[in-house]
Amino acid sequence: MNYLSAERLSKSFGERVLFDNISFGISQGQKIALVGINGSGKSTLLKILAGLEDLDSGEVIYNNEVKVAFLDQQPSLPNDLTILNAILASDDPVTKLIKDYEYYLSNPSSSGELSEIMEQMEKVGAWNYENQVKEILGKLGIHDLGQKIGQLSGGQKKRVGLAKTLIEKPDVVILDEPTNHLDLEAIEWLENYLSTANTALIMVTHDRYFLDNVTNEIIELDHGKIYRYQGNYAYFLEKKAERELNAHAEKEKARNLYRKELEWMRRQPKARGTKAKYRVDAFQQTKEKAHVHLDHSKVLLDVKDRRQGGKVLEINKITKSFGKEEILEEFSYVFKKGERIGIVGKNGSGKSTFLNIITQKLLPDAGEVTLGQTTHIGYYEQAEPVFAPGYKVIDVVRDVAEVVSLSDGSTVSVSKFLGLFNFSVKAQFDYVEKLSGGEKRRLQLLLVLIRNPNFLVLDEPTNDLDLSTLRVLEDFVANFKGCVIIVSHDRYFMDRLVDHLFVFSMGKPVRDFVGNYTDYRESLEQETQAPKESSKPKVERVKTAPRKMSFKEKRELEEIEKELETLAQKKESLTNQLNSGEGDHRDLAQWGTELQRVEKEIDAKEMRWLELSELE
Repeated sequence: MNYLSAERLSKSFGERVLFDNISFGISQGQKIALVGINGSGKSTLLKILAGLEDLDSGEVIYNNEVKVAFLDQQPSLPNDLTILNAILASDDPVTKLIKDYEYYLSNPSSSGELSEIMEQMEKVGAWNYENQVKEILGKLGIHDLGQKIGQLSGGQKKRVGLAKTLIEKPDVVILDEPTNHLDLEAIEWLENYLSTANTALIMVTHDRYFLDNVTNEIIELDHGKIYRYQGNYAYFLEKKAERELNAHAEKEKARNLYRKELEWMRRQPKARGTKAKYRVDAFQQTKEKAHVHLDHSKVLLDVKDRRQGGKVLEINKITKSFGKEEILEEFSYVFKKGERIGIVGKNGSGKSTFLNIITQKLLPDAGEVTLGQTTHIGYYEQAEPVFAPGYKVIDVVRDVAEVVSLSDGSTVSVSKFLGLFNFSVKAQFDYVEKLSGGEKRRLQLLLVLIRNPNFLVLDEPTNDLDLSTLRVLEDFVANFKGCVIIVSHDRYFMDRLVDHLFVFSMGKPVRDFVGNYTDYRESLEQETQAPKESSKPKVERVKTAPRKMSFKEKRELEEIEKELETLAQKKESLTNQLNSGEGDHRDLAQWGTELQRVEKEIDAKEMRWLELSELE
């Protein structure tokens, strides 16, 4: 069933064309990731689909039976409402009953009215609904439902908005960066919830694990046009590279033809009559192809390495509390050259507080932080950057430096350095308030690196950056010779870049775990399974001579070897089909399901083969 049709959509802001005459549809169960560079119009397109932004031309058509919910990057919720009332702000009869029940429970007027509401709730199954509401809120780290929205941080409001979106149980969910401000446990829960929910979904996300595990299609918004890819993120990168290569080849071919046709146009003024009109029209089409904009400029991170001495940074028995809530207790650590540390923990466990202490933005209650004489910290903060209104992009950067030292020892002007960060000359003279959220983040990163730090502290660096910039940032950090501390909910980013983790837990000492985030999650799973295994009564096993293989088992082993060979060929064939780019989304879904079944069968038969092969 088709839920949504976007037909011939166009949108511009002044001379800046976001998209022109684009069309696509969303069907039941379809889960789409919308990707593109910062400023390409992704968030604007989502708002148009949600009916919150006007179009220049075109229309969005919804199925009349479809319910739509939208989560903005910064949800707008009434400050005077409690969390529960904001969540249940709906005309739905069930949610109205729950609001009445909660009201009379906290403000009893008469037992008769409360009893009547409870009976009605029983009839419509509202008890079950209320439990679901509280479960979703709990999974997203929202527990005090009586707290006012006006008292919440931006991240807490985002989680309340996300909870409200999911609780409404829409047919189409539109999400703009849903993983921002969530801790890793909440992201993993949301990932599982969305991947199993029978809803249509279109979202903007930079989280590649999340994208791969939730979506089954990618729509790329590039220079005002859209391109669709049926497959995962790796498939998208491969096909995008092919598309760009073909586009450049077509442009070069058109340019050669254009030069020939241009000579004819100049040489033959009389040929522009009726008989040659077809050629004149063809010339105009060739001209458009020859001059099509194919500039895919990418951010280039390049700064000079600053020498670092033997002493980097030492923290000695630092303690920090807020009221009765203890964040750190006598924590000590000596940082070493080239060390790469990730920091994980639930929201509110003290991760950002710790970063503020080591960057000396916040004093500890006790203990001391000692910075090496040659250590220069570059701190990329989680809070969205606030720039003075009326400032142009180039002025913001010139306030920090006039020239920048690059890795090869050369220096470049601020304007040239902005160009490396994919700010065109025109964009450099735009006012900062006109920048998109992602562009502001890119400017914030530039302001950190322009000072040539040798100790990077990155607090949620992946928020609002497009996937292209994110890959460049990863490569830069991977090759960075100084010390790095990263707080991030992006599991791919953490897995690639960190050597060990500081694990923060409320009321517990900071734990130093050797390994990346995936290693840490696997260790947690093993720890949860260990008590179950240890609770079983131990049975003393008597050592016996190894058993010999029976004739029947020998035959089984031979059959398994043949079957594994057949299954391996089938797996290779299905993989080739998925990578071929052929077939529609139904074919791809069928091939993907069959590939999963074949892989499970291979795993099972390999396990049995190992069991049999151990027998004599």
